[in-house]
Amino acid sequence: MVPTTVRLTMAQALVRWLTVQFTQIDGQKVPLFAGVFGIFGHGNVTCLSEALAAVQDQLPTWRGQNEQSMALAAVGFAKAKRRRQIMVATSSIGPGALNMVTAAGTAHANRLPVLLIAGDTFTNRLPDPVLQQVEHYNNPTVTVNDAFRSVTRYWDRITHPAQIISSLPQAVAAMLDPADCGPAFIALPQDTQELAFDYPEVFFEPRLWSVPRPRADRDALEAAARLLKTAKKPLIISGGGVRYSQAEESVAAFAAKRGIPVVETIAGKGGLTHYHPVHAGPIGIIGSTSANALAAEADVVLAIGTRLQDFTTGSWTAFSQDARFISINAARHDATKHRALAVIGDARETVSELDASLGDWRAPAGHLPLAKALFAEWDALLDSHQTPTNTPVPTYAQVVNMVNLAAGETDTLISAAGGIPGEVAKGWRVKAPNTFDLEFGFSCMGYEIAAGWGCAMAQEGPGAVGGTPIVMLGDGTYMMMNSDIYSAVLSGHKMIVIVCDNGGYAVISRLQQFKGVPGFNNLLKDCRIQNAADPLHVDFAAHAAAMGAASRRCESLADLKAALEWAKGNDRTTVLSIVTDAYAWVPGDADWDVGVPEVSTRESVAKARAHQEEIRAKQRVGV
Repeated sequence: MVPTTVRLTMAQALVRWLTVQFTQIDGQKVPLFAGVFGIFGHGNVTCLSEALAAVQDQLPTWRGQNEQSMALAAVGFAKAKRRRQIMVATSSIGPGALNMVTAAGTAHANRLPVLLIAGDTFTNRLPDPVLQQVEHYNNPTVTVNDAFRSVTRYWDRITHPAQIISSLPQAVAAMLDPADCGPAFIALPQDTQELAFDYPEVFFEPRLWSVPRPRADRDALEAAARLLKTAKKPLIISGGGVRYSQAEESVAAFAAKRGIPVVETIAGKGGLTHYHPVHAGPIGIIGSTSANALAAEADVVLAIGTRLQDFTTGSWTAFSQDARFISINAARHDATKHRALAVIGDARETVSELDASLGDWRAPAGHLPLAKALFAEWDALLDSHQTPTNTPVPTYAQVVNMVNLAAGETDTLISAAGGIPGEVAKGWRVKAPNTFDLEFGFSCMGYEIAAGWGCAMAQEGPGAVGGTPIVMLGDGTYMMMNSDIYSAVLSGHKMIVIVCDNGGYAVISRLQQFKGVPGFNNLLKDCRIQNAADPLHVDFAAHAAAMGAASRRCESLADLKAALEWAKGNDRTTVLSIVTDAYAWVPGDADWDVGVPEVSTRESVAKARAHQEEIRAKQRVGV
């Protein structure tokens, strides 16, 4: 029997295929691709947009204002859906495509699925050089889209219409693979998009995808059990992989049964509520005194679903040189770091199987109570920094606490870069699981508002926690990327945005001065500007209002409290601004290895260099 075919352009076939891919979330069948963020140009408007326009009811297209921000919105959506559902972002060729590279890097670093589709130059090269083409004189096969190779998990350029038959399933398989999860990129040359081909009908049969749960090697599990049984002061580090595996309850139950405290990475924060019986705080450079004290004393560390980034490990100074690591991770690359006993497998299944291998073993009886006592001391320290005072300019900590108190149980906190991350990682008290998104794998300035838009979209359908995204960012980040305030208003999605105005890049200024360099080119007053004595500040409330948002400028913490209640009752995106202290921070006690000049005429730099050498002397060796 000859297979039946349907004649479609390559672009039409690609779009039709996207519409028949499905997944299951909370037992419900839903489209795998929830929608498309698109900015059209000559590289994708005539063919791809024609195809997308025909399927608006099945695959809605949303117009972004900037290619980077719309792709970041797709990243925020994927994170809110815990990698179970995917958005597409499409751009034209040249600058439009390159604008998405930063978002691809963000998705790649955070192991999040996004399908990026960009127009490309002509495969036949007849009209070359075309508008926005960057020519490589010695290699005409290279286009700007090759820039995506370093920041994607899957990369392809479609030079014949038939190629999508094999390429698209491979792209999805990469995005849904728990070990290789990340963005996929497909370049669509303009002349290939327009070509018609007789596609087999079977290619468009609906397909139900699932995320695999790889099982760990039995010998590795037994070795892990033997090592853990030797522990007197064990510690569990819970990472983002725990959340994506939906293993939070399994890890918590395991920890409670075995008497092991749990500390969370930045990506892992939000897996447990703040006052969960086994929770002992966030770990690392922007972590808690409780978690870092436990890390320093731990003899066996069970790292689950974490890539052990420097902000988690204090640049590998947070642990004893003698500590032993057991690393449970779906990715071999992450599991084998730092001489760890690697247990390669799905977090939820592996924790269950490890539990079965431990018999009646428990950590010493006083270990978990001691951890909770340390955590209570940390919670009291937070209170001392977060309690409102009569000072005219509030601190970040005070603002974070005020927002935290006003937030509903299922509202999601979103932040990414600048001074806010350290304050929310330490001070945000999570009320419900999976309501915290701090993008610090890439620490991408500009992620926040875009991710808020994507997160707002993700609050519809299965897998949603409900509630309103609450975006917290500084003035510096706001100035980098804010146009999705307008996007959210335009599309009818609601978020609350709090802009903390501390007069520039305050946290970088803090780092700069801590390493011995006087303030330079970070705070507005330290920049080459017309009036350093009175730097011009943006009226963020007025700016947001011009984009259609409800907005208020808050003059005090009391103002902010009232404005938050008002914002919660609004039917659209609301932006609140408040001036904050550029010099007051909740203390952290973990080290960070950054480059400090080996020679300098500044005595302050020489002292900082000596301190940096002390940090490096404490580092564990063995990446």
